[in-house]
Amino acid sequence: MSDTKNTDDKTLGVPAKKTLTLRRTVEQGTVRQSFSHGRTKAVVVEKKKSRTTRADEPAAQQPATRTVELVQTQREPPRPPQPQQRRPGVVLRSLSQDELDARAQALADARVREVEERRRAEEDARRRAEEERIAAERAAADAKAAAEAAKRDAEEATRAAADAAANPAPVVAAAPTAATPDLSRPKPGTAPVVARDVEEEDDGRPKTPGVKKPRAPEVKTPVKRGADDRRKGRLTITTALSDDDSERGRSLAALRRRREKEKRSHQSGPREKVMREVILPEAITIQELANRMAERAVDVIKLLMRQGQMLKINDVIDADTAELIATEMGHTVKRVADSDVEEGLYAEADHADDTTPRPPIVTIMGHVDHGKTSLLDALRHANVVAGEAGGITQHIGAYQVEQNGQKITFIDTPGHAAFTAMRARGAKATDIVILVVAADDGVMPQTVEAIAHARAAGVPIIVAVNKMDKPDAKPERVRTDLLRHDIVVESMGGDTLEIEVSATKKMNLDKLLEAILLQSEVLELKANPDRDAEGIVIEAKLDKGRGPVASVLVQRGTLKVGDILVAGSEWGRVRALLNDKGAQVPSAGPSMPVEVLGFQGTPDAGDRVAVVDSEARAREITEYRIRSKRENQLKTAAGTRGSLEQMMTKLQTAGRKDFPLVIKTDVQGSLEAIVGALEKLGNDEVGARIVHGGVGGITESDLTLAEASEAAIIGFNVRANTQARQAAERSGTEIRYYNIIYNLVDDVKAAMSGMLSPERRETFLGNAQILEIFNITKVGKVAGCRVVEGSVERGAQVRLIRDNVVIHEGKLGTLKRFKDDVKEVHAGQECGMNFENYQDMRAGDIIECFRVEEIARTL
Repeated sequence: MSDTKNTDDKTLGVPAKKTLTLRRTVEQGTVRQSFSHGRTKAVVVEKKKSRTTRADEPAAQQPATRTVELVQTQREPPRPPQPQQRRPGVVLRSLSQDELDARAQALADARVREVEERRRAEEDARRRAEEERIAAERAAADAKAAAEAAKRDAEEATRAAADAAANPAPVVAAAPTAATPDLSRPKPGTAPVVARDVEEEDDGRPKTPGVKKPRAPEVKTPVKRGADDRRKGRLTITTALSDDDSERGRSLAALRRRREKEKRSHQSGPREKVMREVILPEAITIQELANRMAERAVDVIKLLMRQGQMLKINDVIDADTAELIATEMGHTVKRVADSDVEEGLYAEADHADDTTPRPPIVTIMGHVDHGKTSLLDALRHANVVAGEAGGITQHIGAYQVEQNGQKITFIDTPGHAAFTAMRARGAKATDIVILVVAADDGVMPQTVEAIAHARAAGVPIIVAVNKMDKPDAKPERVRTDLLRHDIVVESMGGDTLEIEVSATKKMNLDKLLEAILLQSEVLELKANPDRDAEGIVIEAKLDKGRGPVASVLVQRGTLKVGDILVAGSEWGRVRALLNDKGAQVPSAGPSMPVEVLGFQGTPDAGDRVAVVDSEARAREITEYRIRSKRENQLKTAAGTRGSLEQMMTKLQTAGRKDFPLVIKTDVQGSLEAIVGALEKLGNDEVGARIVHGGVGGITESDLTLAEASEAAIIGFNVRANTQARQAAERSGTEIRYYNIIYNLVDDVKAAMSGMLSPERRETFLGNAQILEIFNITKVGKVAGCRVVEGSVERGAQVRLIRDNVVIHEGKLGTLKRFKDDVKEVHAGQECGMNFENYQDMRAGDIIECFRVEEIARTL
């Protein structure tokens, strides 16, 4: 090898005397960065050194340097490197800012990649674990299915062997031997066994030709999803997470829907529209109308829009508009009213073939204190009068009395003038009226009213002349007074029965009962007991512990426990029936008075009672009645708008005062009587206003209402509960209790009389003429007068009249005679006068002196 240098040689040569060494070009350091709020962070920074060569070393022998490029992320494009001006002989020991940024970015990207790789590795591990778990579950399921299939095959083989032993098959020469039985053909009486030809050995090698292996029964494997077995079971997480989604079968419902769709698509031609008979009430919503027509509500709204009406699906339209829509769509219409819900509630009259005799219903009527209740007590051997406050009847009572094996139902009505409605209701529900007239008192106003009620009801009258035991009894006077009212008794040639009785001495009571039975035989009173009950509410009250209680008089049918009743705007299911003696009875026949427990609310006295078949019908009827009552009230208020405006104007001008009241009573009839009596009180200046009236005790809500309306609280035969009493004591509200109706009316009348403004009565005293006017220091003008007529008094009211016109009306200030103050100056004398707060007096004026008196007024 020549030492001569070959210039064409491309190999890297190293001088023999020189050794090739690599120095560390990257140094690591730690830099602490500062952040806001005093936070710091230590950051590892790599520092790259540049290799340098000695100046005496040729360039060809310098070691090759490698440039390390830092790949930046895609979020920021790489910046072009800035060339640095190297000065020969100077070693650069610091990196540029671009290189520092690039290295920091590379370090952050490396950390992100490390986190991503770790997360990916964890997900892969979880996925592999889930796949292993799913594979294990599948293997367990397959093993279980295989075990069940093997068990079934073993059972079938055992059963087949038993059948073969029982019925041996004939041996055929070409048939397999006993060692290799042919299982492909079923034996008689056994199920066929599915067999397959074994083309390979178990280890996968082809079978040896000429050697035939026995056929074994096939082991049934689980059917895959998507096969014909769609009743496999519910969908589990294992089957849902399976990748073999293509084999999942459709449900039975989906297949059924598909078949129905195909069947509809095969039908040729459009479907025929069904025309219906649409029942239309007085008002109906668009949605309900569409449902009754079996049409889409959108089509109904489109039809209305074409007619120029923009309505929504829940808007209410009247029956005329609904009929137009239904006719336009091809349906027939049947109009019904809301009142149709009451059709059939009260059945037709009883047929004569189904009726049986019933007890007569007798109402005792007459003037107050004529002995009606005492007479009834004597008839039924009871003492009701002792329980009545003030000795007067204030409720309707119904009782039954037995005479000669026949029952008679008595209804006792109040005789007080306030109970007119009660007497009218009693006469309405009765068959016979007993008119009680006191022999010592004669015919009185309420007696005449009872006669009018009996005639209006069209029922016969039996006159009972009571108090015949008194020495001043004058029955002839009673007969004569009755003639004035077109009642002619038998003793005077008429057809009206007349019995002279005495309730206290129990005189002629048997004759009275016999007269009642005789009259009932003439009337031929009959009813059908084998039908739904109908009757009338005689009285109703709210009882503590029992709830709403109604005294019902059954007129037709039989009322039983458990029946559903409708009375006015209230309904209920009968929980118990009590007779007039307070004993529970299972049923009540015609003409029997009972107390009914079970109403949802307190019905009004006089409401008709009927039995319905279901609670739904009872609710429907009561809701209609409540709605009708509310609509009637609204119509009444709307119809009297002008009169209300006139009344308000009149109140503003006249200053009418109201006396507000909250009234609570024990029964509905008493409330009705009290409200009617109080409404009759008052005049144009003051009147009673019933804020609230109800049945039952006084509650805290009643007190709150009274405080809000500044009303007085009145309790009639009821008391306030503890809470209401304590609240009344705290607020200072007075609660007045009464048990006699005329005491209540008198107190309210007196209180309303106190609200009346007193009457002003003017009394003329005298006239004086002004002769001359004097101006007095510190006093003002003083008129020198002469009394022309009467007298003038100091402190009286005066009028200043000029040319017959009243100029001033006021009070007389001073009255002097010469220099002395006097109290009175008579006619013909002269005096000095001045007026309070008035100075415009002239000579020739007339001073009229008068006195005003205030007189209290009463209603």
